[in-house]
Amino acid sequence: MDSNFVDYVKIMCRSGKGGRGSMHLRHVKYNPNGGPDGGDGGKGGSIILRGNHNYWTLLHLKYERHIFAEHGGNGGKDKCHGTDGKDVYIDVPCGTVVYDAETGKYVCDVTYDGQEIVLLKGGRGGLGNFQFRSATNQAPRYAQPGEPMQEMTIILELKLLADVGLVGFPNAGKSTLLSSLSNARPKIANYPFTTMEPSLGIVGYRDNKSFVMADIPGIIEGASEGKGLGLRFLRHIERNSLLLFMVPGDTADIKREYEILLNELRQFNPDMLDKHRVLAITKCDLLDDELIEMLRETLPDDLPCVFISAVANKGLDELKDVLWRELNAESNKLAAVMAEDTLVHRDKDMTRFAEEMAEEGEDEDIEYVDVDDIDDLDDLEYLEEEDD
Repeated sequence: MDSNFVDYVKIMCRSGKGGRGSMHLRHVKYNPNGGPDGGDGGKGGSIILRGNHNYWTLLHLKYERHIFAEHGGNGGKDKCHGTDGKDVYIDVPCGTVVYDAETGKYVCDVTYDGQEIVLLKGGRGGLGNFQFRSATNQAPRYAQPGEPMQEMTIILELKLLADVGLVGFPNAGKSTLLSSLSNARPKIANYPFTTMEPSLGIVGYRDNKSFVMADIPGIIEGASEGKGLGLRFLRHIERNSLLLFMVPGDTADIKREYEILLNELRQFNPDMLDKHRVLAITKCDLLDDELIEMLRETLPDDLPCVFISAVANKGLDELKDVLWRELNAESNKLAAVMAEDTLVHRDKDMTRFAEEMAEEGEDEDIEYVDVDDIDDLDDLEYLEEEDD
């Protein structure tokens, strides 16, 4: 059974070409030398990306392999203007990043609801011969062709927008914590990689305040190199304001596991280390007070640490207080503003592109031949002979 969470699609897009201008000379009974009256061609339709907060995955685009805009209509006699091609809007969830599928170059980023970005501009229509009339050229016998269309095969990647991102090894209690703090119901079981897709939950706080928490599949050592579920879900915590690291209390060396997780984020994207971090020691219902005090002395000193148990509802209020305080700290707000102003997008690493497409069940190449765009009949016959 396919998952309803789709965060990676590949689509071939094409804008519309402009209509050609008309070359027509007016000849009527009452005006045999009427002169030029050829109309202009219509403009081609554009491909426009639009942010839509009603979507949270790319599922609606999974089977849209080709998205084409209409071509502009040709101009006609009597200065008739060709019809304009309709623009095509592609609604995407906020946090969608677009890459060129051939080169991996960053194209654009849709970050807020209602944002519109022209991905491919439609061709302008050609001018008719009426536009070229002059005192010295009263009967021009030429007109402009329309501008050609634009084509691009794009990769749409979704990066979840959340306030708090959960980071931890498999079975660290991330899904249990999310289900305890919010109405989200992620899958919970006693085996690794129970979570196979990210989950979002709204955590309620005092005075009707709230924040969004994101749970991603567990990270293992070497995830930045593709091990485990690898790079597929690490990108979902790039947009989080705060990272909540979760390490079970029965771990032999809590500080070492935290440093392993931190190193994987460093290898994936060094900028993620600039985010505020909080460390939660989970499954503390298995520890007594004396052992907890001993563990406090071994924890890192550069970040807040909280001992919690989602099953026993222990320390959750303290955790929410710490998260809310860190989210609203002046240094965190300033860092968010600076990151927005100086945001630098990395190009997509195409070395693992074929592997990622295979994981998503996508073909590496998308080919399409539009018969309307073949001007030479010999070319069409040649293509039919190849198919035979």
